[in-house]
Amino acid sequence: MKHRTATVARKTRETRIEIKLDLDGTGQASVATGVGFLDHMLELFAKHSLCDLSATCEGDVRVDYHHTVEDLGLALGTALDQALGDRRGIRRYGFFLLPMDESLCQCALDFGGRPFLVWSTECTATFVRDFDTRLFEEFFRALSVNARMNLHLRHTGGNEAHHAAESVFKAFARSVRAAVERDPRESGVPSSKGTI
Repeated sequence: MKHRTATVARKTRETRIEIKLDLDGTGQASVATGVGFLDHMLELFAKHSLCDLSATCEGDVRVDYHHTVEDLGLALGTALDQALGDRRGIRRYGFFLLPMDESLCQCALDFGGRPFLVWSTECTATFVRDFDTRLFEEFFRALSVNARMNLHLRHTGGNEAHHAAESVFKAFARSVRAAVERDPRESGVPSSKGTI
């Protein structure tokens, strides 16, 4: 069966990004974004979604991490959209409840073509070294819009910033894994409208 893949290149005055994504991979990752904690989160995404991901970025990190984080979300969302094509034969919906030590994250998503992000976190600690984890809201907003995905992420417990972020990315990954899975009972587009 043919692998569902995408390659996205994005170049602006702020970032230069290349992403390769294989939805039918084994969870392999090769990530170099210039932001160590973001690399770690994207590697977790690949491992737990079973997507193969290659991501490189040269960003203006001398300014801050905002452009790099947001633009990588945009590029990954575009790659998901392209790899899914017309979304024929997928399960479309995915959800997961993921514990990470004291942290707990609830994720639900729909690759139904209507982008929306609902984001909430109870974690008041925001920094992991010099990385502000509040940037992940921007990452997932850009991702959801460009993937044409309705995405709900709720971190509902725990106040350790690293664990909170890790639970969010793992819950998201497991939800993507479920949603992009081929449904043996669905031969068409999983929508009553006939298109997504």
